[in-house]
Amino acid sequence: MDKFLKRSVAKRVFSFELNEATYKVESDEKLVQILLPTGTLCSRVFIVGVLLDREETRPDSDFWKIRVSDPTGVFRGFVGKFQPDALENLLKIDPPEIVAIVSKVRIFEGTTSNLVTLRPEVIVPVERDVMNYWILETAEQTLKRIKDMKKGESELVEMAWKIYNPDLSYYESKIRDAVSAILKVEKEEEVSEEEIEEETADISESFEEDLELEIPDIDEFEFEEEEIDLNDILG
Repeated sequence: MDKFLKRSVAKRVFSFELNEATYKVESDEKLVQILLPTGTLCSRVFIVGVLLDREETRPDSDFWKIRVSDPTGVFRGFVGKFQPDALENLLKIDPPEIVAIVSKVRIFEGTTSNLVTLRPEVIVPVERDVMNYWILETAEQTLKRIKDMKKGESELVEMAWKIYNPDLSYYESKIRDAVSAILKVEKEEEVSEEEIEEETADISESFEEDLELEIPDIDEFEFEEEEIDLNDILG
């Protein structure tokens, strides 16, 4: 398995797929990557979406919870003092606003389930055209991974089938919905911030209802000590 464990480029992944990725692959060097349901390893992601909100975990902790929405659901993440550039930019942004994020990916392991989260390294505001382009690129790359899943010709693909047994027709429908959302928006002459917030909130609700997700309180999870002072989170 170590042959797979290289520092990977930031993958373009929709939130609905990342949120289903719960299997970690580790090497002797403690390098951790996540196996996506579409059969590829991922340690970092590049996403573009609407920053819905930010919330400090406790007063003066300098550790913030964030939620970022794409057309398929919601990413959840944490930004703290170990990511000073990302934290500085985050505090300058007033949600809801479209942002581009390059981030590490982490799995928090709870007693009943796992939660995939972002650990952003870069956060910058961007225009809607950038988000639309990201959606198209991410759709294209996800469809390519689905095609490879159907071929079943690699060890990682075999692992993904065994661990996740993904419903590829469902994945394809989510991708069609994401691309359709772009076409719908492009027909509108102007979209207000209030409309963006309402649109992404509706997407988030339908996503969690469709998958019957139960998002547990973050305090249930075992935090990695690699980059985090636990006192800043759980104190």
